Amino acid sequence: MQNFDRYNFSSWLSEPGGANAELDLLRGVLKMLPTGVTVQDEHGHILLMNDAAASQLTEADEQDGTAPSPLERRQEAGRALLRDGRPVVIEEHIERANGAQTLLTAHKPVRIAARNLLLSSSADISGHKAFEELLIRSANFDELTGLPMRRVIERRASELVRRGGERFALAFIDLDNFKYINDYYGHATGDALLVELARRIGRDLRGTDLLSRISGDEFLLLLHPVERLEEVAEFTRSMLHRLSAPFFIDGAEVFASASIGVSLFPEHGDDYDALRQNADLAMYLVKNRGKGAVAFFDSAMEQEALARMKVEQSLRLAILEKRFCCAFQPKVDIRTEEITGIEALVRLRDNEGVIQAPGAFVNLAVELGLIDELTHLVLAEIVKSIDLINETFGHEATISINVAAKQAANPDFMRPFAEALAATGFPRRFMVEVTEDAFVTKSHFQDEILPLLREIGVGISIDDFGVGYSSLSALADITADEIKIDRSFITDIHKRPRSQGILRAIESLSEALGMTVIAEGIECFEELAYLQGATRIRHAQGYYFSRPIFLEELKPAIPLASDARKSLASRAMPESRPSLARGTSYRR
Repeated sequence: MQNFDRYNFSSWLSEPGGANAELDLLRGVLKMLPTGVTVQDEHGHILLMNDAAASQLTEADEQDGTAPSPLERRQEAGRALLRDGRPVVIEEHIERANGAQTLLTAHKPVRIAARNLLLSSSADISGHKAFEELLIRSANFDELTGLPMRRVIERRASELVRRGGERFALAFIDLDNFKYINDYYGHATGDALLVELARRIGRDLRGTDLLSRISGDEFLLLLHPVERLEEVAEFTRSMLHRLSAPFFIDGAEVFASASIGVSLFPEHGDDYDALRQNADLAMYLVKNRGKGAVAFFDSAMEQEALARMKVEQSLRLAILEKRFCCAFQPKVDIRTEEITGIEALVRLRDNEGVIQAPGAFVNLAVELGLIDELTHLVLAEIVKSIDLINETFGHEATISINVAAKQAANPDFMRPFAEALAATGFPRRFMVEVTEDAFVTKSHFQDEILPLLREIGVGISIDDFGVGYSSLSALADITADEIKIDRSFITDIHKRPRSQGILRAIESLSEALGMTVIAEGIECFEELAYLQGATRIRHAQGYYFSRPIFLEELKPAIPLASDARKSLASRAMPESRPSLARGTSYRR
């Protein structure tokens, strides 16, 4: 066994000079200890202090002449602890010129040589406390804006609810179109916008109000106290006005708006969760009505929320039960009346067998993340029915599939979708229709996805051109095969000179860029006659030629020869369609 005799100080003392050597050793150890050690008597006199304690309690001690020094506070606390007679461990906080210092100090009363003494040892835990505070801050405060996070405002609201009797408001603030701002200007600008937006909202808040960032572009504002609903309405309207002014970020002028929903305690909920949920419902009502406004919660919104939930559940069930179907609407050469392509349109068949138009579910499918599965269902339906499609519309007709801008910018969807198009064996027949937003925002589509589609021969069509974030100059940077002019420009085109001028500009630029122009939404002979007589546009689509045709309607169809397909009057066009010769003549 190891010999510990050399640590036996009693035997050492019996040696010549042993006592002095031991004292010298103890003094040296005490002096070098990294822990501060003090010994004081019951009168507060310091009997012993090592170098570490001297540094902690006396060196660089900041005194203003009135406040007691750390050493004086130690002495005063020591007298009280000796009177109490119990050991304790406490934290001592010392303010210094270079920052705060925290000591973890253990005090132990002892009796030595008939004297009551207090032994104290102190370790500097300032680094640990700073890290602890950092963890607490990161758990409770947003790193980007510095605002409190969800749990902080939840605790504050819950505390006010428990106290009762004090009226307050919760305002749910959602930045409108933040995704487009991020995509167009980049995430750095988007982050800077959130910081500036938080500053503008917080500028006129009272000390008792609390603003919190609860997710990416969502904020929650607690206004307390509140006496009247009108004062909350006035404050939120003023906030919206402030947010409508442009933000100048890195040389860019960025415009933003917000949708706000407000709930009041106790009228709209008796706990935080109910109040937040009801403010959220009110905010979504603003979103659905056009954004950039404020709404206060009322009970009717609950019914609207339940109806929305029912639609969501029905939509998910419809996907599981494969109750979606395809309809096909022809694209027509208005000079020769040939069908040059078809657009595949998704429709929902409800429980009663009634066909629902896409406006009832497509936006919700995008919001819920179900649109990817719908798009693959459409492609599968096309592949399954390609023989019937060829028989009806011809082997050369292009087949257009709509892809939402959100999908187009997502490589995780578009890459597998491109592979699925290639796997059909006829990818060159396909035309992917995307809205102009996919091109003008800084997304992956233009740089990554477009070359991938080009490589397998898939065509690109710009859908609904003219209603998004487009400009004619933006067309110069777009490499598409086809541009579909939104029906809002085509409706009553023969009566609207301003729309005629815009149409001619789009036509000329598209022609110069080598893009085929499709006029969408032709519904009457006069619109067709104007396009034929006053423009060089060759292709159009709309109910005037044919409503969308379902697959079950195609199955009993008589096979069409090429000559028969050239005459849409026998199948797609209404029999009562007037001829151009009998209509108005338009000249360029």
